[in-house]
Amino acid sequence: MGDIFSRLGYLFVQSAPTAVFVFLLLVILDRLFFRRLTEVLNEREARTAGALERAREQAALAETRAREYEAAFQAVRQEVYRQRESERRKVLLEREEALRKARQESESRLAQMQAGLAAEVERAKGELGVASEGLALEITRTVLGDWADYPAGGAR
Repeated sequence: MGDIFSRLGYLFVQSAPTAVFVFLLLVILDRLFFRRLTEVLNEREARTAGALERAREQAALAETRAREYEAAFQAVRQEVYRQRESERRKVLLEREEALRKARQESESRLAQMQAGLAAEVERAKGELGVASEGLALEITRTVLGDWADYPAGGAR
């Protein structure tokens, strides 16, 4: 067993310079390469995180502005609807007024025409009455001849 320990001790002594060399290489690589690489990676991570945070902030701001825009758009749309409704009511009232005036005018004209027609009917009745008397007298003379001139039915 002593032989094994002596050989292990010999191997350890033989590998000590390699271990020291690897340790020095590790320290040198750490100081020259790994620290800078770690710094760059950390800076990259910080920048990425910052960019993501700014992107989230911008997205939140855009969302807020979109909601504000939508609310303003909705308010304008409602105002347009109110104006349209107001204009529609105004036009309907104007149309109703025009119809009422036209109805009044037509009723007035109808009353005037009916009055004129009634007067014309009365005048025509009067003329017909006079004309019918004259026609009756003429028919009587034609049928009875000279006898119609005598009041007692033709006794001379």
